[in-house]
Amino acid sequence: MSTLLAPFQNINLSSVTDALNTDNLRQSYVSLQGKFSSLKPPQEFFDVRRISRPADFSEIQQRVAYNLPYFQANYIAIVLLLSVYALLTNALLLFVILFGGLGAYGISRLNGGELSLPIGTLTTSQLYTGLLIITLPLGFLASPVSTMMWLIGSSAVTVFSHAALMEKPIETVFEEQV
Repeated sequence: MSTLLAPFQNINLSSVTDALNTDNLRQSYVSLQGKFSSLKPPQEFFDVRRISRPADFSEIQQRVAYNLPYFQANYIAIVLLLSVYALLTNALLLFVILFGGLGAYGISRLNGGELSLPIGTLTTSQLYTGLLIITLPLGFLASPVSTMMWLIGSSAVTVFSHAALMEKPIETVFEEQV
């Protein structure tokens, strides 16, 4: 077994552990928290009185140009909800992501040391290689590309449909004419 993994023993996997750096995660959380502070209330986001069919393509462009930045936080929330839905409906992909993430976290907790088992000791490089050998085929079986394509398509249709059909508030129309 060790001769099979011998070519992979000297692989530098510090980039994997750097991606799990808590400082980067904390900065992402603070920036995401700032985005969600501008979340519009559901009464404004789902205001059916402002939904209408645009007259032409230039009106669609104007509505999308106004609504995308105005409802940006709501659109991010929709994409996140669709992402959660995609993961919950693709249980194998969710398992592979959790298994790979928790496995990499567990290996990084060894701090470069070896894992002693009754059958022998394993280096962190061997553990990362084993994790890769398990998660890569499972990842292909989980069809992440089709899940991402579904997520991109459904998010684009949802966001751009809302942005194109939602009229600007009357106050902004009067402000533009002055």
